Amino acid sequence: MARMAAKRESRTGWADLGIAPGPVLRVFGMRRSGNHAIINWLARNAPGGRSVFFNNCTAGRDPFASFRAVEIDGRRRPGSAGDNPAEFARRAGDGAAVIFSYEDAMPNERRKRPVSVGVDEGAIDFEVIVCRGFLNWAASLLRKLQGNPAYGAHQRVAIVLRAVELYSLMLDLAIAEEELGLVVIRYDDWIAQPAYRAGLLERLGFERRDDTLGEVQRYGNGSSFQKEAVSAEDLRPENRWREMSDDPEYRIVLWLAGQDAGLRDKLSRVFPADAAGLQRLAANTAFPAPSEAMSEELSAPHGAHPQILRRN
Repeated sequence: MARMAAKRESRTGWADLGIAPGPVLRVFGMRRSGNHAIINWLARNAPGGRSVFFNNCTAGRDPFASFRAVEIDGRRRPGSAGDNPAEFARRAGDGAAVIFSYEDAMPNERRKRPVSVGVDEGAIDFEVIVCRGFLNWAASLLRKLQGNPAYGAHQRVAIVLRAVELYSLMLDLAIAEEELGLVVIRYDDWIAQPAYRAGLLERLGFERRDDTLGEVQRYGNGSSFQKEAVSAEDLRPENRWREMSDDPEYRIVLWLAGQDAGLRDKLSRVFPADAAGLQRLAANTAFPAPSEAMSEELSAPHGAHPQILRRN
């Protein structure tokens, strides 16, 4: 809290918003990682219940000129890039939490321009990284892509494998959380453990106004698996890997990812059960054909499977 107060004394990055904001959060996360569920929860528990959220800004540009959607106090409002961000901030008012997010972008990527052009990064109170266990994240992303008829199987597999490279950078950040002063939110623990959510709110200096999981957020058309779900309490995100275990594209992705020793090592430090499953797949030099065989590789012999279900 002292760190945040010191930053507020010399804020220079928010003149264009026309308000004196409360806590400022910049949020990074991979698609299908629960980003919007977590951000909505942050908005519902922001100090005084007041917040303005600029969604899915473009990395390497001014975030307040490149956002895709905007929310005030946790509710979506008409607006997008090109609209005056100060108008939305004014509705939230002085002291409102300011949240802006990036999808499929990480602050440790190599790029020619700053991730948030025109923003004084010293005026950001919390850098938040949202991450999800590998097995369920890959299953959810692939299922999402399979709903797009523009992609063939080889294209879908290629897209997921490219995303794995960025996922690996995300793991680097999660591993160095304390050293870098980040706030890493593990979706797996967030959705399963009220005590974990309460601890995060305390760390951020937010209030416990509504610590439920909330409604399913409709960004990206909601859940990849449960299109009709309304309450996040009804979702089963821990089962996504099981629901895809008979899918040949998913088996290809996991087998190839399992060959990356560096990825397995990073996973072992952030999501050890997922790392154990990939390790057993990697040890099988034959391509994992039947789903029953893959399920055995992922879940046996060390009991990792129940641990995965508890976390995700």
